[in-house]
This record gives sequence, C-alpha cells and structure tokens, in this order.
Amino acid sequence: MNKNVKKGLLIGGIVLDVGITVFLLVVSIIMLATMPKNSIEMSEAIEKNGPFIGYLQQNPTVYLFTCVVPLFLLLGLNIVGLVMYIKKAGKTKATLAELSDEQKDALKAELLKDLTESKKEEK
Repeated sequence: MNKNVKKGLLIGGIVLDVGITVFLLVVSIIMLATMPKNSIEMSEAIEKNGPFIGYLQQNPTVYLFTCVVPLFLLLGLNIVGLVMYIKKAGKTKATLAELSDEQKDALKAELLKDLTESKKEEK
C-alpha cells in the first residue's frame, strides 16, 4: 500500500471515529437531559422530544445497544490503538546525528559510568 493511501485511510478513520463518538455523546446527553420523569410524560415523549429521542427514551434496550455499547467499543478500540502507537513509537531508534549536544554528553557520561562499573566487577 502506498504511504499516501495509508495516511489518508488513517486520517479518514480518525475523522470517522471522532464523528461517531461526538454524535453518540450528543444523542446521549440530549436523551438524558430531556428524560421524562413519570409514565404520563413518557407517553408524550415522542411528540415532545422528537421521534428519535422519544423512541430511545421509551425503549432503553434499544438505547443501550445503539449508543452505550458502541461508545464502550470505540473507547476500547481507541485504547488499543493508543497502546499500539506507543509501542511502535518506542521501537524507533534515534541516530547519533539526531541527538543534541546535551543528550550526547549525557550518553557519554552514562557509557563511561557503565564501563567503570563493569571494570570494577571484573576485578
């Protein structure tokens, strides 16, 4: 696969993920904020809150499987993706030319310290 195609798919996936998450969160907030308090108001929920929100308020099982479960699945996928990205980013090796002078000096000091410790252990 081409590098540009991979980058485009990654950006498209992120945009889709954010869009779905925002939509589900907004629907959940609206649904919970306008939730009827008793059964009399529940029968009027569709007229009062619209067909989609009213239907979700009257059928909590549908709400569970259309909003809550997908949000938890997206959260899990995002956590797995973050862990994979961190592992991948940690495996990249830096070259000596990429290091700053301070980092080079710290690396030299650490190497000298390790060498002196290994010589002391040999004796």
